[in-house]
Amino acid sequence: MKCTGIRFWLLAVFLSFAFHAEAQNSESAMQNYQTGRDLEARNRRTEADVYYNEAIRICQDEVARNIATSETYTVISWALLRQNKYNDSITWGERGLSLYANEFRIIETMGEAWFYAGDYRRSLSFMQRYTNALPQGERSSIAFFFTGEIYRLTQRYRHADIAYTTALRLSPEVALWWYRLATVREATGDRTQAIDAFQQAIRIDPNYQNAIDALARLQAQ
Repeated sequence: MKCTGIRFWLLAVFLSFAFHAEAQNSESAMQNYQTGRDLEARNRRTEADVYYNEAIRICQDEVARNIATSETYTVISWALLRQNKYNDSITWGERGLSLYANEFRIIETMGEAWFYAGDYRRSLSFMQRYTNALPQGERSSIAFFFTGEIYRLTQRYRHADIAYTTALRLSPEVALWWYRLATVREATGDRTQAIDAFQQAIRIDPNYQNAIDALARLQAQ
């Protein structure tokens, strides 16, 4: 009985260690990804890629050891997207969604990856799936912006206006988004509203030369 008790104790210790090791591994993948994002934001892309690659390695190891979670597939699809490996991001995103159909972080990432891969139809489908489910979600403003981009690039300017306006309602301090909104309003002949949007872009970024030039052009008309 004493020997059996020791075995159970050793098994419990082993399982506890394995659980914490797996949790730490998953956390490390996310930490590596976030460090990469911080470095990329400071224009240190080469260093960022080192951390993205480590995040990807950890995630692939989790999949190989059959301990992957929804976060595993989220992080690897994010990291591959940041490295402009859009097809790989899509592949891993699809694998993740086959297991975790309602992992909306992956759904939004799929929208971005398909956008950069040039498939606007699929991108729009994922972006709408995200915003329909989470209209106030963490990535909703981004999803609405990409929706606006798709409509702008396919010359559906009224739809683009609505999407950009919704994105700006959620995140009003992005100069690029005001500039894009202004361009689609100008394209539809809405000069007054276009001027207002260009002015908003310049208010946020006084050195935004494209917006400054466009505003001057409209005001001179």
